[in-house]
This record gives sequence, C-alpha cells and structure tokens, in this order.
Amino acid sequence: MSRILLLYASVEGQTTMIAERIAQTLRKDAHSVDLLPADADAAKLDVSAYDGVIVGASIHYGHHPAYLRKLIRRQRSALEARPSAFFSVSLSAGGPRPKPAAAQRYIDKFLRKTGWQPQLVASIAGAVRYSLYGPIKRRVMIVFVGLGGGETDTSRDYEYTDWGAVERFAGEFAQRLKQA
Repeated sequence: MSRILLLYASVEGQTTMIAERIAQTLRKDAHSVDLLPADADAAKLDVSAYDGVIVGASIHYGHHPAYLRKLIRRQRSALEARPSAFFSVSLSAGGPRPKPAAAQRYIDKFLRKTGWQPQLVASIAGAVRYSLYGPIKRRVMIVFVGLGGGETDTSRDYEYTDWGAVERFAGEFAQRLKQA
C-alpha cells in the first residue's frame, strides 16, 4: 500500500469531483490517499512524506491557477523525487467541439512555467456549470461555448467528463507506483 497525496485546484467543482473519483479508485486498490485543495496551507505541505503525488487543475480563460504554479515551483524537487502525475481539466479536452491540441498547449505551457516533468499527464474534459456562474461569467461562457458549437441553454449544466478515462488514469498511476 502506497501513501498518495492528491492536490487539486478547482473553481466550480468539476476538478474536485474528478480528484475524488481518482482518490476513490486508488483507495479500492488499497492505497492511502490524502485529498487536499492546492490552496490549503502550503507552508505545512510535506510532499516528501508521500510515496507518490497527483496534482490536478482546471483551465479558465486559457490558464491554470497562478497559485498552483507557485506551489509546484516550490515543491518541484520533492515532486520529481517520487512518482508524480498531473491532470488538467478543460472544455478543450472534450466537449461540443473538442480541441485536444489546444488542451495540450495549456498543459505544456503550465509545465514549462513550473519546470516540473511529471511521469504521467492527462487531459480530461470538464463541464459547463451555468448554474454556478455569476451573470458576467454566464454571458462570457454563453459566447465561448456557443462559438464552440456547445449548448447555451443556461437552465441546465453540461458534463463532458469521461469517467472511465479518469479511472484508467488512476489505474495507470497506481501501476507506476508499483513499478517504482
């Protein structure tokens, strides 16, 4: 049994749900998982206490959260000293008109800015949560989603996450832990 740290950065909650599914999948494989928001007290974070680390974040307006970039830079040597993985959540990864190349560019940019080279990386489709957006963000999302050929009916939310892919990502990370 390995001890795993799973850090996540979520805005509307889809990345949280994905992180929870990854943790659940790893726990079924008898791993111990500490699931923490990445904006928790970073000063008390001891990455070296874990056998492996997974970090996940959503993309908003083309960027992962700046606070997460800073955290990764501070913890980079500890992350690279053990099996590590990164998952990125976006509509570019999957949705009405997926743009996987754009999703990969966001990931590449994030990793380049942090200097981190995780052993496993995944791009995971997110969701459109109209019910959680304020009036300004809702209007912006209607435009972006509409231009992408997606649903603009704000009376409901739309989820594009492939939960099977999420579980396969967790399984692949568990396999890498066993090999380490």
